[in-house]
Amino acid sequence: MSELEFSDSVLIARPPEAVYDLVSDVTRTGEWSPICRACWWEDDTGPQVGAWFGGRNETPDRTWETRSQVVAAEPGREFAWAVGGRWTRWGYTLEAVDGGTRLTESWAFLPEGRERFVELYGDGAQAQIDERTRAARTGIPTTLAAIKAIAEQES
Repeated sequence: MSELEFSDSVLIARPPEAVYDLVSDVTRTGEWSPICRACWWEDDTGPQVGAWFGGRNETPDRTWETRSQVVAAEPGREFAWAVGGRWTRWGYTLEAVDGGTRLTESWAFLPEGRERFVELYGDGAQAQIDERTRAARTGIPTTLAAIKAIAEQES
C-alpha cells in the first residue's frame, strides 16, 4: 500500500447484506463520517454503478461540496465511489465471517486527483495532499467504529 492509499477493517455483528444496505445509503453518511456532514443523490437512481451524489464536508477551517460517482455496487460485497469521478476512490468491501461481517473501508488518492491538486493549488498542492492523507488515515478508523455502533444498534 502506498502513502496515498489506506484501509482499515472492523468486525460487525450483522450480516453483509444489512451492512451493505447501511453503507450504500449515502444519505446517512453524515451519521458516521468525521468530515462529511451530508450526502444526497442527484437523481432517483440510488446506489448503482454510474449514479452521482453530492456531499458537503466540514472541517474547522473550511466547508466544501463534492460530486461523486458510484464505481462499484455489489450488494453484500462492495460499495465504492470516485470523488469527481476520478480524483479519489473511497469504498467499502464486505466479507461474511463467523458472527457477522468484516467491513473494510479503503481510500486512494488517484493520479488524476494529484494532477487536479497541482492545477488548483500549485506549489501548495503537496501540503493539501498531505492534509487529505492525514484526514483519511485518522477518519477511516473513526468512521468504521461509528458504522459498527450504528449497525449493531439497529439489529
